[in-house]
Amino acid sequence: MSEALNPETPEAVLDDDADQADEQKPIKPRKNGLYPGVSDELAESMKSGWADTELHGLEPIPQAAYTAARRAALSARFPGERLVIPAGNLKTRSNDTEYPFRASVEYAYLTGNLTEDGVLVLEPTSGGHKATIYLLPRSDRENGEFWLSGQGELWVGRRHSLAEAEQLHGIPASDVRELADALREATGPVRVVRGYDAGVEAALTDKVTAERDEELRVFLSEARLVKDEFEAGELQKAVDSTVRGFEDVVKVLDKAEATSERYIEGTFFLRARVEGNDVGYGSICAAGPHACTLHWVRNDGPVRSGDLLLLDAGVETHTLYTADVTRTLPINGTYSEIQKKIYDAVYEAQEAGIAAVQPGGKYRDFHDASQRVLARKLVEWGLVEGPVERVLELGLQRRWTLHGTGHMLGMDVHDCAAARVETYVDGTLEPGMCLTVEPGLYFQADDLTVPEEYRGIGVRIEDDILVTEDGNRNLSAGLPRRSDEVEAWMASLKG
Repeated sequence: MSEALNPETPEAVLDDDADQADEQKPIKPRKNGLYPGVSDELAESMKSGWADTELHGLEPIPQAAYTAARRAALSARFPGERLVIPAGNLKTRSNDTEYPFRASVEYAYLTGNLTEDGVLVLEPTSGGHKATIYLLPRSDRENGEFWLSGQGELWVGRRHSLAEAEQLHGIPASDVRELADALREATGPVRVVRGYDAGVEAALTDKVTAERDEELRVFLSEARLVKDEFEAGELQKAVDSTVRGFEDVVKVLDKAEATSERYIEGTFFLRARVEGNDVGYGSICAAGPHACTLHWVRNDGPVRSGDLLLLDAGVETHTLYTADVTRTLPINGTYSEIQKKIYDAVYEAQEAGIAAVQPGGKYRDFHDASQRVLARKLVEWGLVEGPVERVLELGLQRRWTLHGTGHMLGMDVHDCAAARVETYVDGTLEPGMCLTVEPGLYFQADDLTVPEEYRGIGVRIEDDILVTEDGNRNLSAGLPRRSDEVEAWMASLKG
């Protein structure tokens, strides 16, 4: 990795006052850098001789009309109030290297912009709100920031100019370095989405309250409960890529046996990076008894023929919508008798859960339907004393089912988490909602309450279900679920 002269970001080294642009602070060299400084002659050379790369006639991003409608709904909910929604800042991973940036979902949902340090501001007007997107402009060539700063254009790539951003997002754009002063001078009621930009929050510290800001966060979370046409399309893209990622994994299981679960993780990640932005969450590549650990993301264990592989993974699209799919696969291509018994029980539970996903139904219905099937199986197998109603009332099945049967899905893998209980868990399903249905049975390797043959077997089957006008659509139907179909699918890929 090349060594920049200055590890600091442009906003950290440039004067915040736009009126003092000619008196910007010099960009300091790295403490242990190999160059002691920049000669006047080199500085002058670097200022000139560059072609004009401004882009003109850009088409708006595909979701521009949808983000405009979302901002209009937000405006209608909070008339007369200034609303501030930050994207967030880079976070240091180690010394002067940063984690990959992912914009806050609230900001991305309302703008479609995904760059760090951006801030959307809706200023109240007599007719609603005026939206402005505050961004870092192109790297400054006059003061050398574009080649001397660790976040300069020659180090991390070209940013869009403000004019380009306006064309892409359909929102007037301004220099974010001027925003803090503007916010400090703002009057009237203000709300901000907290937790993403400490500088923005500091500028508003005497103008906002935690209670009012939480109302804004909750509204934006609940707004995402029902997906629009664009969002449903992005979720399908994410799932389709995920299906191909699962196929990739099956084709290389022999190589994973020769190495570890990391081979599976890396194989799926390659598909995610080639076709999308990233994985939507840390892939769970759990072989053998690791499948009984719900969020096994170490992925450093052995992959053995005769064991099961629980693969829970999802591709995240370039617009940040993620899939969340799980299959539990026989590593050698064939389920053993006990593996099939447990797998088929989970499949039956999932079938019941998916059937319960209907518009007008209660959100909890799919969970209750799945849990009832699993409780009945556990009673039939003699692992817990019935009747089933007693088991469910006391929650005794949870020793082996452990988790809820699903969650909302979208830009966050566990989407809409700030929504009120009455609109989410206790709410009613509507067309456009997207949720996972993912029952599981997990028999821990040290569980002495079950026969030895059960121990160390974990099974989960998870699909992404879109509520439609007349029922539901399984976005991940491209991956087989029934045990015999899974075996045939694996054989065809390996063959």
